[in-house]
Amino acid sequence: MDPARQPLLGLTVVIPCYNEAQRLDAGPLLEFARAGRGASLLFVNDGSTDDTGRVLDDLAARHPDRVRVIAMPVNSGKAEAVRRGMREALEGGAVVVGYLDADLSTPPGEMQVIGAALERPGVEVAIGARVALLGTDIERSPLRHYLGRVFASLASLILRARIYDTQCGAKLFRATPALSAALSQPFISRWAFDIELLGRMLAGSAGVPRLPLSAIVEVPLHTWHDVKGSKLTPFAMGRTLLELGRVGADLAGRRRAGAR
Repeated sequence: MDPARQPLLGLTVVIPCYNEAQRLDAGPLLEFARAGRGASLLFVNDGSTDDTGRVLDDLAARHPDRVRVIAMPVNSGKAEAVRRGMREALEGGAVVVGYLDADLSTPPGEMQVIGAALERPGVEVAIGARVALLGTDIERSPLRHYLGRVFASLASLILRARIYDTQCGAKLFRATPALSAALSQPFISRWAFDIELLGRMLAGSAGVPRLPLSAIVEVPLHTWHDVKGSKLTPFAMGRTLLELGRVGADLAGRRRAGAR
């Protein structure tokens, strides 16, 4: 295999954090980083008001070869925290960049499985999918599951692509001009930014070819558990459904501009 196709070579995983001091478990994250050649962790402290900043700074001081921290002065939301972290990673020379939720609802080891998909020829984006198949350990509350199915159905219409799970917080991307262009502007939605990111890459932009749909693959996860204390409440999920209209209009405009 071409060494440039190794999924964990030059990998940076962005972990957005807002008031995670009491539940952040860095052990599995560090274990994952050590398992990947050149893998590093980039924590984005999104204006936390608890002890998260101290916890992250201490972690970076103890593991300077694997951990970096970005401190945002005010809480700007997960979308902006992820965008800021991914841009920082790309500017730092990451070959593969992705993000993972701080609550570790997706175990870090699953990123190895997702990363393996990037070995396939032509694949540039690999995203986790929470599919409760026989032999898997997917635990999700019924309410969040059914809201998620409605959300995914609407997202597929907006993206013009059949995607089972747009909102799983575990995704990996190869560094491409399409990714850099998609991250150049802030996202419209606070929580549906995953759809915006994929949609921007699929739509393309001035001087940057669109990413073909064949370059994106979904990878069923072996393990995923709902974790107490999630910032995405059922109310927030409902509000995010309303945001999809704005996201859809924005992506439609980008497609028209790209077709000119």
